[in-house]
Amino acid sequence: MDGLTELLACIQDISGGNYSNDIIELTKEGYDPYVREVAESVGFMMVKIEAREFALEQAYDDLKSNIISTVKATARGLSLRDKYTRGHGERVGRYAHRLALSAAFSEEDVWTVGLAGILHDIGKIGFSDKLFFNEDVHVDDEMLAEIRQHPESGYRMLRGLKFLGPALDYVRSHHERLDGTGYPNALKGDEIPMGARILSVVDVFDAITTTRTYQEAMSLDKAFGILRKLAGPSLDPELVEIFIKEIEENGLEHVDDEFSTCTDKDGVSKPACSYLPDPGDSDL
Repeated sequence: MDGLTELLACIQDISGGNYSNDIIELTKEGYDPYVREVAESVGFMMVKIEAREFALEQAYDDLKSNIISTVKATARGLSLRDKYTRGHGERVGRYAHRLALSAAFSEEDVWTVGLAGILHDIGKIGFSDKLFFNEDVHVDDEMLAEIRQHPESGYRMLRGLKFLGPALDYVRSHHERLDGTGYPNALKGDEIPMGARILSVVDVFDAITTTRTYQEAMSLDKAFGILRKLAGPSLDPELVEIFIKEIEENGLEHVDDEFSTCTDKDGVSKPACSYLPDPGDSDL
């Protein structure tokens, strides 16, 4: 047997990205010497191509991880301007991660929703100082319009990072409401991405269970009552119930600059209930 047909088939497979070891078989005794010589050369070329592709993939993953880390750091920089929302993005990210996991999202979607949670308020970086530093400020129509632009501003800041995929739409739509009363685009019902619906639930929950300039942190019972009241007209009812069950079973998130913990229903502090990995982590 001369092996020419097999050689051509192997070369076609390799050109299509299928780097099998079939080409190595053609270097063995029994095949035409010309076929064996060409197969050996093609085999070496295939190994080099594989190595270069692997190196490129590693470089891309490293670059992606570094960019995401930088964007996360930028989002967390909001705490330097607004002490009352310190840790808010991190908590929303963790709550979103937990809710997506409880709602049986795929592993990739769980990570995407969690990342969107960390980044959801990044558009607030462009807020005027009076919105951050004046605790007695009266929110007029102009300021309200500025506030309502932060989801779109965040989307525009991040849209060049194509690998964020659906996380971009989650950031833009996290203040949309099922009845169409949300912003910035008055989406309603199924027009709102599921990931954004998750962010809506956990964003409201964290806002009412932490102390702000305008309110003290609410108890879990009161917070659950508000979520259930908003379920249907504003928030996804199914996600609200899944999230309430998750909090009842695993507790609140507490995040600061050094560590993260959860407080369970009995008031016992323990390590953070969820872990939001970086894209290069092995468990992603």
